[in-house]
Amino acid sequence: MKTSRALAAASALCVSTLAYTSYELRNFTLKTYDLELLNAGTLPGEQEAFTILHLSDLHMIPGQQRKVEWVSALDALEPDLVINTGDNLSDERAVPWVLDALGPLLERPGAFVFGTNDYWAPQPVNPVKYLLDSKREPSYVDLPWQGMRAAFIERGWRDATHTRLEFKASGVRLALAGVDDPHHDLDDYAAIAGAPNPDADLSIGLLHAPYRRVLDAFAADGYQLALAGHTHGGQICLPGERAIVTNADIDRQRASGLHRYRDMWMEVSNGLGTSKYAPVRVFCPPSASLIRLRERRA
Repeated sequence: MKTSRALAAASALCVSTLAYTSYELRNFTLKTYDLELLNAGTLPGEQEAFTILHLSDLHMIPGQQRKVEWVSALDALEPDLVINTGDNLSDERAVPWVLDALGPLLERPGAFVFGTNDYWAPQPVNPVKYLLDSKREPSYVDLPWQGMRAAFIERGWRDATHTRLEFKASGVRLALAGVDDPHHDLDDYAAIAGAPNPDADLSIGLLHAPYRRVLDAFAADGYQLALAGHTHGGQICLPGERAIVTNADIDRQRASGLHRYRDMWMEVSNGLGTSKYAPVRVFCPPSASLIRLRERRA
């Protein structure tokens, strides 16, 4: 009798856990942040804020229509700038789904860097290695990232990979720079090293994985804000989105959200997907971020 009850309880726990994780994977959330970062007089007219929509880690799989519709609907926020910090793909057939999801957002000013899951296909994950925060070797099975990159650029987004960018969006002068994915040592900060243009109203550093060597360099060069993804917010967390691991060398307390990093701000996105071989999230809903930058008060 006791054995039967124990088995029944275990079965009920498994069912409820599966139901919860299935819900969490589709519980798309918009995180919003307000930050006084702009000098007085930067914003034109009566504009109250300069808004950045930060997307990361779509890890798109064909058939994820709910994700496509949710991301596409973010265009209603009318962001002044869209930033995509990579890992868009989790399947070789997913590029059309990514383009459908980003559709109207590609018509807005935007910039991007890629992660290794844009270049190479995912592979089965050893959960023990994940929980030990161990770096995994890529599959080196190519994904069709070149076509996706070309589509992004054709629609008007700028590739910030190892490039310094300067342009205006909604009247705000921007200085952006980015690196390729530090998680597998693809970054070459020397290609973009140096202070951003002092005439810029806002300077932003872009990277997929929040590694300290790159964040330290952005901070030392005087960037005001760094945007990253990769961590999935920890993916498997304790209640309150408290990360157990980060899958990078950033500390667990800053695995997601907006934080100070030395003399600059850093925002790490929870991301909107997972590898198709690890479709689980616990206390860590998929999310996009809307950062509202306001003028400093006197």
